[in-house]
Amino acid sequence: MTIFPPDPNLGALRVQLARLRNERGWTFDELAERSGLSRRTLIDLEHGRTTGSVTTWHALAHAFDVPFDQLLGTLCEGHAPPAEPSA
Repeated sequence: MTIFPPDPNLGALRVQLARLRNERGWTFDELAERSGLSRRTLIDLEHGRTTGSVTTWHALAHAFDVPFDQLLGTLCEGHAPPAEPSA
C-alpha cells in the first residue's frame, strides 16, 4: 500500500513571502535586486502563478536572511508530522 504525503500548502508559502517582504518594507523591485530574481518572478510567486524552484527559494531565504527550512517550513503548515520509521 502506497501512502502519499499531504499536498504542500502553497498558499501558506505565498503568504510567508508577502509577509517577509512587507515586514521589511521592500518593494518587488528591491527584493528583486537583493535576491537576483526578476520582479516578474517575485510577483508570480506571491500571486500563486508559479511555485518556483529550490534555487529560487534558496535565493529568497538568503535575501531575507532566514534559514531555508524556516522559509519552506510553511509548506507543511496544517500537516501532521511524518511518523517515525518502524525498526
